[in-house]
Amino acid sequence: MTTETGELTYRRVHRASPELLFDCMTTPEHLAHFWGPAGTTTPVGNITVDLRPGGVFETTMVNDADGSTHTMRAVYVEIRRPELLVWIEPGVEGGMRTTITFVDLHDGRTEVVTHQTNVPAAYLSAEARAGFATGLDRLDVYLAGLNAGQEHRHE
Repeated sequence: MTTETGELTYRRVHRASPELLFDCMTTPEHLAHFWGPAGTTTPVGNITVDLRPGGVFETTMVNDADGSTHTMRAVYVEIRRPELLVWIEPGVEGGMRTTITFVDLHDGRTEVVTHQTNVPAAYLSAEARAGFATGLDRLDVYLAGLNAGQEHRHE
């Protein structure tokens, strides 16, 4: 019996360059600041990034309330800095695929489109989608902090 899977697409415009956003999504020191939904923490030591096709992308989030953990294990499929990042989670219902496209809006902003296919039903719930969105909110807050740190410098 097969479980219903679906597709999800998240679009978010961030005030950052495609290069910075790509690096935020592929560097443990950046990821530790925003990876996972609100109420979780992903320490830098819990993040593995082997940024090459066939390389491992693994994160273990820790629930702030009860200390329970959730590990995501994925394998990179395609990497094209700064416009494309693709990985597959082989352990999730036969392989959930995440494709992230970074679209330069040429005004200091980048649209990040996260498209997921073969998404299991549990991830399609409103609660799961809202949790994912809080991760994007956390990325925005982190980027604002990075931008604030650069404002005193002249381009």
